[in-house]
Order: sequence, then C-alpha cells, then structure tokens
Amino acid sequence: MSSLPSSERLAALEALSLKPGNHTSLEHGACVMEAVAYVAGEPWSAHPQCACPVITTFLINWNDALPSDAQRDRLLKPLIPQIIDTRSTPAIEERRSYLALDWLIRVHTPRWLDLVPALAPHAQRLRELDEIIDLTGATAAGKMMAAARDAARAAARAALSPTVDWLQASAIDLMHRMIRVQP
Repeated sequence: MSSLPSSERLAALEALSLKPGNHTSLEHGACVMEAVAYVAGEPWSAHPQCACPVITTFLINWNDALPSDAQRDRLLKPLIPQIIDTRSTPAIEERRSYLALDWLIRVHTPRWLDLVPALAPHAQRLRELDEIIDLTGATAAGKMMAAARDAARAAARAALSPTVDWLQASAIDLMHRMIRVQP
C-alpha cells in the first residue's frame, strides 16, 4: 500500500505532542504509531497497515517508556514520515527483529550493566558477541543474557541488602509498638 503523507497531515503533526498509550482520535492525542496512521491517511490505529509490525512494536514500547511528551516529540516525531510504507516481506520482518534483538543484547543491556562495576565483565562479553542474525546466534546470546541477568540480580540484592535488613528490623519494631497498643 503506497500512501504519501499529505502536507496538511504533516503540518497538523507539527502542532501535535505525542502522548503515551492509546487514543480514540487525534483530538484526544496520539502515540507515535497513531500519528503514523494519521499521516499515512489510514484509519485511526496504533497498528497501521503501512508500517512493519516489528518497527511498530519497538516504537510503541519506546513511545510509552519515554518520560515526557517533549522527549517523544524530539526523538520520535522525525521518524513518522519514514515509518510509512515499511511493511514488507516476512524475511524483512525477521531481519528487523534480529536487528532489534541484537541491539537489545549487544548495546542496550551492556550500557545498563556498566552502571555497576562488578557487572562490567558481563557487559563486555555481551558487547563482544557476534552480531545476532539468526536463531543460533539468539540462542547463544540468550545464555549469556541469562548469566548477566543472574549477576545483575545478585548485585541488586547485595546493594539493597542493608536497606532490606533495616526495613525488616523497623517492621518488627512497628509490630511490637502496635501490639503494645491496648484498650
């Protein structure tokens, strides 16, 4: 389906701030993918027919995770005209899904792991993986992700342990004070 965005729809998009979640119409707001449907001249939907489902899923999640309309506008609005007519073959969709998975494993996750020095070796191992282009690579990466996840959980438990211990002792003290309250 070829649908060129009209200048009027693009102009209306300029005045719009992208919002999280689903909306019933442009008057009630629009997420990035609803804006794509609008600009493409499609029926109102967060899953426009002109857009690749993989790109749609990624952008819906990113749209909803961004903390402000200003960030959605700055990061996502420029992509809207480019997303139109990205729907393609199953092979292209599969390639795009592996691109997203590769980014999540070799770029996104290591950046978060870098925040805890003890997790740096896991971050480095993920960065050094070969590009994930198929199920074999995804399976191998999954094993490394599981090890990184387990290490991150252990590090989080260790970092939170003093706070958890303090709160548990405080809760015991609260119980004793509550029990002492008698008529």
